[in-house]
Amino acid sequence: MTRIAVMGAAGRMGKVLIEAVHQAPDVSLGAAIVSPNSSLSGVDAGELIGVGKLGVHLKNSIAAAADDFDVLIDFTNPDLTLANLAECVRLKKAMVIGTTGLSSEQKQILSDQAHHTAVVFAPNMSVGINLLLDILHRAASVLQEGYDVEIIETHHRHKVDAPSGTALRLGEVVADAMGRNLEECAVYGRQGMTGPRKANEIGFETIRAGDVVGDHTVLFASEGERIEITHKASSRMTFAKGAVRACAWLHNQPQGLYDMQDVLALKD
Repeated sequence: MTRIAVMGAAGRMGKVLIEAVHQAPDVSLGAAIVSPNSSLSGVDAGELIGVGKLGVHLKNSIAAAADDFDVLIDFTNPDLTLANLAECVRLKKAMVIGTTGLSSEQKQILSDQAHHTAVVFAPNMSVGINLLLDILHRAASVLQEGYDVEIIETHHRHKVDAPSGTALRLGEVVADAMGRNLEECAVYGRQGMTGPRKANEIGFETIRAGDVVGDHTVLFASEGERIEITHKASSRMTFAKGAVRACAWLHNQPQGLYDMQDVLALKD
């Protein structure tokens, strides 16, 4: 049975992850980790999420929980995630990363570290989104000529990065299928006298409002028709369940960098 540690256990996503691990049949909660200065250190993780005692007490560091887990889940922030990855490499622990907002340089560091341990890195752990990526690649391969592409994403007011990591991944998939370089053709919002739309642009529109968990739409539009491919998440539990599924899969994999397409066997 795979023993899972949850980083950032006291946060909104951390609590949902603990619940998801608790509900899953083939994994167990090995550790729950909070910040070094947290007053919650020592609290039972089960009592933290309201399910009663689980016998797993919150700890202040990965090192303090080193003997208690096989795979660490991290949905924190880029700098902390990379520090945690370095610690997992040192301790020979696998890691599932759902953190978004990493720069190109930070993604390269992550990729380099994955030579030393097994890592699943995906901006969205939802099974539905990852199936959508597969469908989207097929659609974009067909809709190359005469179709404009726009990606619209909506998230809650507390999200700090924009566009979302998922929106960027959707853009990467479309660009790859159409033979384009996303860094060269992406347009992030429009304002003022922008002139006519260029044929190869992939546009991104970002909305931040209320408590929206995550909505993503890819719009293909030509003269006479529009095709919209949409995914809407109504609960963080969908991301948490995907992350737990990734942990169970990753535990038996060799060192290397994987994504949810690997976990779900969606790659050719």
